[in-house]
Formats: sequence, C-alpha cells, structure tokens
Amino acid sequence: MPETIIRNEDFMRQIKDFSGMRFGRISPTDIDCFLDFGNKLFILVELKHGEAELPLGQKLALERLCDACESDTRSSCLIIARHDCGKDESIDVSQAVVSDIRWERKWHSWRDKNDTVRKLIEKVLVWKETGRAASDSES
Repeated sequence: MPETIIRNEDFMRQIKDFSGMRFGRISPTDIDCFLDFGNKLFILVELKHGEAELPLGQKLALERLCDACESDTRSSCLIIARHDCGKDESIDVSQAVVSDIRWERKWHSWRDKNDTVRKLIEKVLVWKETGRAASDSES
C-alpha cells in the first residue's frame, strides 16, 4: 500500500460534532475527496460502503456544488464510489469502484464496474484535454 499523505492521523480520527449545526431540516454533509486541476477541472468524490444509499439531501447538496463549479473555463465531475472495507480498515480511495458520476450537469450510472476512482479520473483528464471520451470510457 502506498504511503499515506495524511499529515496527522490523530486529528483525522477526531469525531466532529455537528449537533449544533442543524438549521431546521438542514444539516452538514462532507466531501470525501476534492481535487483541483489548475482551476480547469474540479473532481469531487463521495464514498459509500457497499450498496449504502446516497441520501437525497446529500445528493442534492453535492450535485448543486458540482454544477455551481461549472463555468465556461472550468469543468467539474462528481464521482460516487463504493468500497467494502471494514470500519477498522483504511480505504484506498484510488481503488474504490465507481457507481455513478455527475458530468456536464447530468447524472450517469457507470457501466464499467471495473473502473476505480483512479481510472475514472484519468479518463476525465483525457476528456477534458481532448474534448472527447477515451475509446474505452463510453457510458
């Protein structure tokens, strides 16, 4: 397994208490991963365990954020990926399997069940650079 880039694992493991952050029915959500490729491409990743559902409120918040990042000069992609790691195991985000993506303001169920987060990001980089999908990335 590659060396982790977490600077302080003890702080990472701290429980964040959001109980005082409810506003009516609105409560905080998080983003599991964010990458900024030179302000030209933003990648957001949300991880779910197994077949856990993406709650509607979280889906809407992530979708709206992804769409708000779109502009004439910037693309954004939201990746929903799945893992089967136990609660005491580290999750290798690069190897989580993609189930859905939000790209160009549309949801796409991902057909290639062998695509990992890493593989899909590499495909998105090709799409962004060439303006067309890589030959094996049709969805």
